[in-house]
Amino acid sequence: MAAESVFIHVIISLSVLLFTAKLFAEIFQRLKMPVVLGELLAGIIVGPYALGGLPLFDGGPLVVLDETVKHIGELSAIVILFVAGLEITPREFLRGGAASFTVGALGVIVPFFVGFAVFSIYGLGAFETLLIATALTATSIAISIQVLTELGKMQSKEARLILGAAIVDDILAIAVLSVVVTMVQSGNITPDIMEITFLILKILGLFAVLLMVAIFLVPRILHREKLWRSKGSIEGITTAIFFGTAGIAAYVGLSPIVGAFAVGMAIASTKLIKQVEEYVHKLQFIFAPLFFAIIGAQVDLRGINLNVLFIAGIVVAIAISTKLLGCGLPSLIFLKDRAKSMRVGIGMISRGEVGLIVAGVGVTTGALSTDIYTAIIIMVALTTIITPIWLKKVYQKENHTASTK
Repeated sequence: MAAESVFIHVIISLSVLLFTAKLFAEIFQRLKMPVVLGELLAGIIVGPYALGGLPLFDGGPLVVLDETVKHIGELSAIVILFVAGLEITPREFLRGGAASFTVGALGVIVPFFVGFAVFSIYGLGAFETLLIATALTATSIAISIQVLTELGKMQSKEARLILGAAIVDDILAIAVLSVVVTMVQSGNITPDIMEITFLILKILGLFAVLLMVAIFLVPRILHREKLWRSKGSIEGITTAIFFGTAGIAAYVGLSPIVGAFAVGMAIASTKLIKQVEEYVHKLQFIFAPLFFAIIGAQVDLRGINLNVLFIAGIVVAIAISTKLLGCGLPSLIFLKDRAKSMRVGIGMISRGEVGLIVAGVGVTTGALSTDIYTAIIIMVALTTIITPIWLKKVYQKENHTASTK
């Protein structure tokens, strides 16, 4: 009976989060604001740390954020990144290889070292400084993808660069996270440089292998007209493949979203692209708002005090400036357009899963104080809110300029 009660609680939580996300999406659509922002705000409002915390379910909170709900959020991210992969063929991705790698790598290196330097000077302990620096690294690409899709800009040069760079960013951030978490858990503050280099090269190599295998195998599995005759077979097999590849990616030490993205790219250059897109966009109608609502629901602002606000202000300032500099400036070399390069920098600002993972690891190991933990959560929340607003504003400005010429 207890297990059944937990299951019912999860269903009700998902229902409340999805309903509120779609309701706020409608409101924000009418206000001509980014829909994704409404979905995030919905999660914050009806999450367990706000209205969802009211004791309306058997004396417990109405909305629960247990492992099941969080796992559904992760599944939703896999769907979003698979759809993003459909927007770019392997040839286009490889053509932008140098640009994607440079922008993505600097998007990890610059925030990490600036964060580490600033908080070392501030006087925090070694582990806290390392964890804050790590939380500053990875871009939450799902938010930018949703805004670019909403604006019809996914085919633009800067959108493709954001996509490619964010995948590189994600891979390198996972490598950094692996190293730092191992250091924190083992208590070893002086890791072997050769070990770190090997780990990063291994993770990049695994992604390259995963991508090549997906490009070779996926079209050959799907293009079997004599085999896949029953209605919905192609859609079902495609879903099984991208979830399965996401699982393989996670098993070998990559982020699951990287696997889903690789399969999306593998399908992008096949003749099945239209059929798959039509189906998967309907999946996205459910999973995208659910993902953003679940991310919003994890924001707990109850521990705010003046010290937290001061530290959070520094972390947010570093988070925004280092992505603008680390990603925006190098983009200028490849795009040769200041406005487009600025959009790349803005599109890479939002943080998400890695920041939340770092905060969670820091608290459970006792390496992060409550104030620093709350400051990281605020940074994740604010960068997630700022990005869609700013990105939409710069595109509206471009459209206005174009219409007045």
